[in-house]
Amino acid sequence: MNIGLLLCDDVQTQFQPEHGNYPDMFQALLEQHDPTLQITTYRALDGQLPENTNDCDGWVISGSRHSVNDPFPWISALEAFVKQLYIDRQKTVGICFGHQLMAKVLGGRVAESDKGWGIGVSVNTLTEHHDWMQPSLNSLNALVSHKEQIEHLPETATIIATSDFCPYYMVTYCDHFLSIQGHPEFTKAYMEALIHSREKVIPHSRIIEGMQSIKQPVDSSVIGQWLLNYLGGS
Repeated sequence: MNIGLLLCDDVQTQFQPEHGNYPDMFQALLEQHDPTLQITTYRALDGQLPENTNDCDGWVISGSRHSVNDPFPWISALEAFVKQLYIDRQKTVGICFGHQLMAKVLGGRVAESDKGWGIGVSVNTLTEHHDWMQPSLNSLNALVSHKEQIEHLPETATIIATSDFCPYYMVTYCDHFLSIQGHPEFTKAYMEALIHSREKVIPHSRIIEGMQSIKQPVDSSVIGQWLLNYLGGS
């Protein structure tokens, strides 16, 4: 299977020697379940997009430090491509920024949350179970780093996982778009480095909460398997 990664950001330069860049993280997350997997990266943040929506077997939209509401030409171009993916019924997964972008493209609304930053490990309740969600879980722990959330869902959305902090945590649209607010590709070590790098912009109390939360187990590997199941399904 060849997955097209629509890259919307780079890991900060100082972190790359130890943690790699985002394509490396997605490769590590997914190839543990399918060693034959290929990932083709398109640097959407530099205006690079595929010529056709069927150039890959499935698609992943990465996270980003930017907001989906930022007035950058590359975001507008990516929105148009994502809309075409939806029209063409191409299997696509959105991660964090990608999660929010899908909602915006399909008629939802994204805004800065009055609940503040979500950082560290989030604990979510699963509200639906599907065949691709194997191995099965009753709750979902995942690493997160976001200050914006989906405020209003598009009409075609179905909530898969939710929490009091993030009601629209994991969502599907019809049977070919899936998105999650969390970062299954992150490691705990990278999450810790990221939190420390934002100590000047995130309230100290939330920093402490986020660091404490990292002690909890995460379901990153299972989520990686789910994403592959979803992208590879008929």
